[in-house]
Amino acid sequence: MQSKTKKIVKTGITLLLVAVIIGGGIAFYMFNMPHRDIRKAKTDYELNVVEIVNEYLTEAETANAKYLSDDGNSKVLEITGSVFHISEDFNGRKVVLLKEEGMRAGVSCTFLDEASENATSLKIGQTTVIKGVIRSGANYIEDFDLYEHVILEQCDIVINQ
Repeated sequence: MQSKTKKIVKTGITLLLVAVIIGGGIAFYMFNMPHRDIRKAKTDYELNVVEIVNEYLTEAETANAKYLSDDGNSKVLEITGSVFHISEDFNGRKVVLLKEEGMRAGVSCTFLDEASENATSLKIGQTTVIKGVIRSGANYIEDFDLYEHVILEQCDIVINQ
């Protein structure tokens, strides 16, 4: 009877060890998987600031279904617009707000670390095309009477006009 118990325990420990090794291998692969290079990625949509903001403010659910993805692979957009404001985030990356005169919301573009220097050539009022991955859309918060911008991350300049 004791040898049968030892055999069951030995088999269980072996299966557990195999499961841990396989799980560890999958986790290691996922952690070290290369990130999507937005600058080299195919552009899914080319829009101007007015189009993307109006699309979100009028039909947010439809726009979310079109541009955003739960798996983190949201669409890559090229947005044309006027530079309204230039700042830096807490990590020292450039953040450029594209917005047209009279609009309540715009497109906030956070640049890649290696592309932040490209944003230093931009001037307020200049028209440019910025490529990035969309993270959230514009919306209106009624309680605060506040408009939120469309947010693009991993951005770089495509055309500096």
